[in-house]
Amino acid sequence: MEKIINMIEQLLPIFRNVFDDDDLVINSSTTAQDVDGWDSLAHIRLIVAIEKSFGLRFSTAEISGVENVGQMAELILCKQANV
Repeated sequence: MEKIINMIEQLLPIFRNVFDDDDLVINSSTTAQDVDGWDSLAHIRLIVAIEKSFGLRFSTAEISGVENVGQMAELILCKQANV
């Protein structure tokens, strides 16, 4: 669980940049419905920013299975472990 919390802390500046909100707070249960402006275009920008930041590539299947920030953190950690 600590690794996921650390990953979410690393994701926070990316979320704040993509959504242009310096006060944005996210946690493992945060979903698109919880963030103003998180529409399909913003989702793509977020995924691209995360891929660039962590040097990863996600498949469409991987992304479609992510329902909240905690699952995104788990996916990144899993991909990093397999690199």
